[in-house]
Amino acid sequence: MLAPGTRLLGLDLGSKTIGLAISDPGLQVASPIDTIRRTKFTQDAIILERIVAERRVGGLVIGLPINMDGSEGGRCQSTRQFAANLIERGFALPIAFWDERLSSAAVERFLIDEADMRRNKRALVIDKMAAGYILQGALDRLRRILRDREGHS
Repeated sequence: MLAPGTRLLGLDLGSKTIGLAISDPGLQVASPIDTIRRTKFTQDAIILERIVAERRVGGLVIGLPINMDGSEGGRCQSTRQFAANLIERGFALPIAFWDERLSSAAVERFLIDEADMRRNKRALVIDKMAAGYILQGALDRLRRILRDREGHS
């Protein structure tokens, strides 16, 4: 359960970068905020811990790169291991995984078709935009669950 007034932090884990997005305190809207250039896990974790503290984050939503056929491959194992390493480090916030299939493709298509953004500029924003896409999907699902629960009470 999230503490009142806290936000969710969305992560799009890549091999070279981590895209970041944050929700508003009302858990309605995801906003892309930054991209971390990955180094060693410890350094990445320190940066994430600082962001969590500065932005009053109450939980993480990490994109899970499930294969198109629904199976989990090496990238999923790597993502799950990243979360396990955070927990092992003492990270005490809830962590949820969100199916990120097609998130980067959807974001790239939007940046090309709607924003008319050139390739070099897309490369600078695609990871944090994908994190926003992932987090917004999770927020929308959470809102539907809460609405359905209230309707059946």
